[in-house]
Amino acid sequence: MPLFGKKDSGKKSKTKDMKDLKELNKQVSIEEKYNLHGLLGTGAFSEVRLAESKDSPGEHYAVKIIDKKALKGKEESLENEIRVLRRFSANHFDANSPNGTRLTHPNIVQLLETYEDKSKVYLVMELVTGGELFDRIVEKGSYTEKDASHLIRQILEAVDYMHEQGVVHRDLKPENLLYYSPDDDSKIMISDFGLSKMEDSGIMATACGTPGYVAPEVLAQKPYGKAVDVWSIGVISYILLCGYPPFYDENDANLFAQILKGEFEFDSPYWDEISDSAKHFIKNMMCVTVEKRYTCKQALAHPWISGNEASSKNIHGTVSEQLKKNFAKSRWKQAYYAATVIRQMQRMALSSNSNAALDAATGTATSTSTLSTTSTTNTNTSTNITTTSSTATGNGNSAGDEQGSGNVSGSSSRASVFQDSTQRTIAQ
Repeated sequence: MPLFGKKDSGKKSKTKDMKDLKELNKQVSIEEKYNLHGLLGTGAFSEVRLAESKDSPGEHYAVKIIDKKALKGKEESLENEIRVLRRFSANHFDANSPNGTRLTHPNIVQLLETYEDKSKVYLVMELVTGGELFDRIVEKGSYTEKDASHLIRQILEAVDYMHEQGVVHRDLKPENLLYYSPDDDSKIMISDFGLSKMEDSGIMATACGTPGYVAPEVLAQKPYGKAVDVWSIGVISYILLCGYPPFYDENDANLFAQILKGEFEFDSPYWDEISDSAKHFIKNMMCVTVEKRYTCKQALAHPWISGNEASSKNIHGTVSEQLKKNFAKSRWKQAYYAATVIRQMQRMALSSNSNAALDAATGTATSTSTLSTTSTTNTNTSTNITTTSSTATGNGNSAGDEQGSGNVSGSSSRASVFQDSTQRTIAQ
């Protein structure tokens, strides 16, 4: 029985979107339209492969392949993810617009097509090749508050757009912020909608997200909404200006207590050169009282974002040093797998008949490259904290539903040894 065609046990809310999914490409197999190549990442329920269009050779995509059998009993999670992604798809039109406006945003990675056969579901995603946010900052020779402000502005514009469409991301974190291309002026992209929720799907009160980035009201298990994304952007802004997180403790109970109270500091010497405007912006983004917390629109109007109050002083040395210490990853693996996939793409460009050789060249990659795809499906059902990573983002893990086992450093120095290689997501 097709995943998207099954009966909805009395629920009539999954109407048009699910009907669309059921009809979409049911007569066409993905192999008819794409050549599937090297492995970009694997997870407990899925794998991500590089794909090339048969209609337009040289055009590459990332295809997330979900095993239906492994996903049995958790189909609703995947359906939710696809509903959200289709909201921002190039094939989705605004029915309320007389011109049929497409609900897309330049900083949100798109789901382009879906396919389904008896055993698998295929999500054809926009391929993002620029790597992760923190890695690029470390590699830069110069980095200023203005650079950070520009990054945050792009994120705010995209999230504001999501909120206008009734979508709450619920898991914004640096690993889900990817550069579109390796170009120096590349835009930033938001990925991984595995925990996202449509506001019209009901009250949100589920504890979900990643410790350190999750808002107090989520931990308090109170009903919440769009403001949780603003809090997460505040945490990201803080890290972008000093290189370490505002909240950290090896003990989760202590960590959550800090977040619930909103206890964070602008530590010396790391914040001595940071402008008062930046600090004011962060304080309003990470306000425990939801009603007083900025909205995305208010944040976009702040002079640190829209004006000239972001400093031009080079803070690269301090920030990059802390990022390397606190968000260290297996960089040699990133470099190796990135080079592998790049070689594959170059060979495909030279010869369309070399698929077998290319697959052999990349098929051993069981982790991820800096070629990044989007959308992870959070299919955990417990209320415990589990380890997870975003899909194919070059972070040493892969596929959002894969469980990992990273460790947190034993030191208590928040500004020097916080290790974010363990992506512990609070499961639904």
